[in-house]
Amino acid sequence: MKRRTIILGGGALLAGAGTAFIALGRGGEPISRHSFDWKASDFRAGGTAAVPADLPEPIFRAEPQCVVTSAKTLGPCHTSDVPVRKDVTEGVAGLPTRISLRLVEAENCDPIQGADVEIWHTNADGVYSGRAASMCNRDDADARSTRFLRGRQISDENGVVSFLTVYPGWYSGRAVHVHLRIIVEDRELLVSQLLFDDALSDLVYEGHPDYAGRPQRNTMNGGDSVFSASEAAQFILDFERLDPGVLQASYTIGLVRS
Repeated sequence: MKRRTIILGGGALLAGAGTAFIALGRGGEPISRHSFDWKASDFRAGGTAAVPADLPEPIFRAEPQCVVTSAKTLGPCHTSDVPVRKDVTEGVAGLPTRISLRLVEAENCDPIQGADVEIWHTNADGVYSGRAASMCNRDDADARSTRFLRGRQISDENGVVSFLTVYPGWYSGRAVHVHLRIIVEDRELLVSQLLFDDALSDLVYEGHPDYAGRPQRNTMNGGDSVFSASEAAQFILDFERLDPGVLQASYTIGLVRS
């Protein structure tokens, strides 16, 4: 059985098919801190066009993410009429990334089926699509007329949704992030955001050809304007490099439905 290494927001997890474990310290923190041995050249470029359809199933850790996920601002770059689709790229370039989210009841970790999950984030240049606030895509008429990097999925019997996208770009004042909105039985249960590991963002922005030519970003996770430095680590996605050169990003979201 092939073992897969998942980089946590704080440690490395080794998993076989369907099983996973992590060594924790006495306070519940991962014992080993992660480091990325990957290079930017280990990943595909140009977007998702050549990504194979049979990617391996995502692996989620059971602990400690099976807790209530905190709400965050919707932000000025949200739009309406977002389509249900798995590949949200509309052909934009970038490091192909699959974002997989597992929705569970915070009380008992039971999966939530049938939830409407929406994500949105920027392209490699740090620009949002759609007719949103002017700050989201100022002076970019092409971006305003499209819906790239926006999409919705309905959670399956395991509470899982997966979006095929690209690694987000950065913009001033914000750490690298993806927005999400979750509706269950016509009730909005959560609007929040998830973060990307700073070391991984450095690797991508400094070496991947689709992100070349931009200035150095000015905001890390510890200095974000939405997340405090003390809470940012709780919102960092887990990562894995899949064999086709695709980045897998995963997170378990705890929800309260009462």
